[in-house]
Amino acid sequence: MELRDDTRPLTARSVVASTLLGVRPPVLPARSLVASAGLFGIAEGTVRTALSRMVAAGELTADDGRYALAGPFLSRRERQDESRAGLTAPWSGDWELAVVEGERRSAADRAALRAAMRALRLAELREGVWLRPANLDPGRLPEARAVTDAQCIGLVGRPDVDPVARLWDLEGWAATALRLAESLTGHEPQLQESDELAAGFLLSAAVLRHLQADPLLPAELLPVDWPGPRLRSAYEVYDATFKASWTSHLRPGV
Repeated sequence: MELRDDTRPLTARSVVASTLLGVRPPVLPARSLVASAGLFGIAEGTVRTALSRMVAAGELTADDGRYALAGPFLSRRERQDESRAGLTAPWSGDWELAVVEGERRSAADRAALRAAMRALRLAELREGVWLRPANLDPGRLPEARAVTDAQCIGLVGRPDVDPVARLWDLEGWAATALRLAESLTGHEPQLQESDELAAGFLLSAAVLRHLQADPLLPAELLPVDWPGPRLRSAYEVYDATFKASWTSHLRPGV
């Protein structure tokens, strides 16, 4: 399921995207998407209007009443899956750096670069200098990598001083991860009531959003008892149970 900002109300578009991001393959009939949005009081007509607009924008494809993710949402699913898996490679001590080249760039280019860097889990040390430990697959997220390659020079090096504390709020991330893990283990997503399913949907989204903020650092740079593995393990158990209840709710349209 897609991550969202809790300060914004759910829209038909966000529920449709989240619903499709949460199924494999990411294809559902319109009536299932209407049922999912209905958990949040979103009217059928509003959902169908959103579907039409998303198809026109290249975010979905439509075939005989069934809708599938397309375009940027497929890239988002790849990032979500990477975050959920949390896979890293052995770390040699090297860091990957990306330094913005000096030519003037448009506001759109700058925004695209920041989004790509976030997706690749690089953090900004100062204006135009991004880095992270080189412990992730260098071929990950090729679309995001293409954006950074077009605007930056890539380097590999080793900083003289450990910059982790300047780049990431590990204490804050860990505190939220522990709270979410407790919520997952204390939640009962198998209940069939609509309000319970809606709460489960939002909890799932909150966890996936938080996992995308995990910098996936090498163990050597993490605090003792880092809660990333605990959160991922709790989510896998929770998700299997929640999906069974959620699918039952959508069954008339699946």
